[in-house]
Amino acid sequence: MPTTSWWIAFNTLVLFLLALDLGIFNRKAHVVSVREALGWSAVWVTLALAFGGWIGMVMGRQPMLEFYAGYLVEQALSVDNLFVFILLFGYFKVPLDLQHRVLFWGILGALLMRGAMIAAGAVLLARFHWIIYLFGAFLVITGIRMAMGSGAEVEPESNPVLRLVRRLFPVTKEFHGQAFVVREPGPDGVLRRAVTPLFVVLVLVETTDIVFAVDSIPAIFGVTRNPFLVYTSNVFAILGLRSLYFVLAGVVGRFHLLKYGLALVLAFVGLKMLLSDIYHLNIGVSLGVVASLLAGSVVLSLLIPHKGPPEEPPVHLHRDG
Repeated sequence: MPTTSWWIAFNTLVLFLLALDLGIFNRKAHVVSVREALGWSAVWVTLALAFGGWIGMVMGRQPMLEFYAGYLVEQALSVDNLFVFILLFGYFKVPLDLQHRVLFWGILGALLMRGAMIAAGAVLLARFHWIIYLFGAFLVITGIRMAMGSGAEVEPESNPVLRLVRRLFPVTKEFHGQAFVVREPGPDGVLRRAVTPLFVVLVLVETTDIVFAVDSIPAIFGVTRNPFLVYTSNVFAILGLRSLYFVLAGVVGRFHLLKYGLALVLAFVGLKMLLSDIYHLNIGVSLGVVASLLAGSVVLSLLIPHKGPPEEPPVHLHRDG
């Protein structure tokens, strides 16, 4: 079983990688090219695969497969986050060279919040076994709604979080480079602190991640109950999300059938949780089913042209398909 030293070592490694990323490789704001994003995506995937191999050596084959299955599920569900990033950046006209900075700090916040949510979920499942059925039913219903829904509308102006930020802080009209907070003259001419539109976008990115985590966290508990595997697979999926955004931002709309693959994955994991006390499905089979559903939806999206205008990805700060 994972010890306290494992948790400390893993989080130290993550902080080191993030410091290396922002402090050295991406210290200066710049437009991330597809080639650069592909390189970083390969790095994060390789690290995840290597970590899974290490899990296999120290914990065994079963935990290794659980880690890989959890990582695949979380990576797939994070595609919805990409939709959010694309539309929020477009709506607020975030310059291309500043997008990476928003994603970096947004993902750092997501790591902290998801860590807390995973800890709470682990405690609840340990104390109240019946919650597994609640999680399972929630995932099945979410999958059905995702498959049947037509998507949410993008309405940042009516978002309560945005209204709250504007009520609490003065917001500048223009971006100020990479700054989230600046000092500028107020109506009375006195200098005051004000947040920039970059800060507003960061808050919305953090908020949407919390909402999307509401179903991604139960989904991964359907794959493994080991908190260490749940957390580490989540972290690796989130770390690779920034690079994945810059790789797929221009083409993700072509995968018009992917939402059905994601819906089937959620429903499958939900059913697996509901039936966990009756029938235990081999983790290798589960991993194969999840991979097949996702790969199949992507391949079919490329083979079957989308009829009508391109779909606008969903973004309201809740899932409704």
